[in-house]
Amino acid sequence: MRLTRASGLGLGVAMLWFSLLVLIPLAAVVATAAAGGWDGFWQAVTNEQTAAAIRLTVGTALLVTVVNVVMGTLIAWVLVRDRFPGQRALEVLIDVPFALPTIVAGLVLLSLYGPDSPLGVDIANTRAAVFLAFLFVTLPFVVRTVQPVLAELDREVEEAAASLGASRLTTFRRIILPALAPAIAAGAALSFARGVSEYGSLVLLSGNLPRRTEVTSVRILSSIENDNLDNAAAVATVLLAVSFAVIVALDVIQRRVGRRG
Repeated sequence: MRLTRASGLGLGVAMLWFSLLVLIPLAAVVATAAAGGWDGFWQAVTNEQTAAAIRLTVGTALLVTVVNVVMGTLIAWVLVRDRFPGQRALEVLIDVPFALPTIVAGLVLLSLYGPDSPLGVDIANTRAAVFLAFLFVTLPFVVRTVQPVLAELDREVEEAAASLGASRLTTFRRIILPALAPAIAAGAALSFARGVSEYGSLVLLSGNLPRRTEVTSVRILSSIENDNLDNAAAVATVLLAVSFAVIVALDVIQRRVGRRG
């Protein structure tokens, strides 16, 4: 298919804008990481403190993404398929993590789950604090990607499946889930990407203890403050590679689910 002159111009402007905002900065980070050679890169990412931060960040982000896929889809289902008192208030509350500055979110979490918690729950300076902070800031992503798709699903198809003897589980697995799979995958990818890059919401609650609660964003900032850009770029490159791998894996999963449906 041949592009028209207007389409070609639009594509060129879009690619130039995308390159300036995304491709060139990413390439600069990778180039900085590679400047010290493979030995320098490997030493930077396998340093005991850095490796612990990477494991904690990626592992927690993956776990939070799994929780968000399940709970986010369930919340979206309730908001779309049910009617109950306080529904509009819940709709607004879902977006609170989007609206709050992350450092404010961290202060809120510290007030609720810190040493002076009114709930009697003190998880400050623990890995549970990292998990909670990630969960708080990533809550809306799956809900908001699944909700509009679920609202547009044709209920008559589900009713037809039920009239043919399909159980609710079969209807969900063969009709609803394949339709929701792209939205769930997109929300999961956004949730994971936000998790691995989070800083403000956990910096007050987690304590940033080396090899215990220190995450990669804090580790990168420490490297920059110590004028060690190579190490910071190396860690950022690892996160970039992991995020890309997770996005590709989610895309493959949702395509397979779609084909099965």
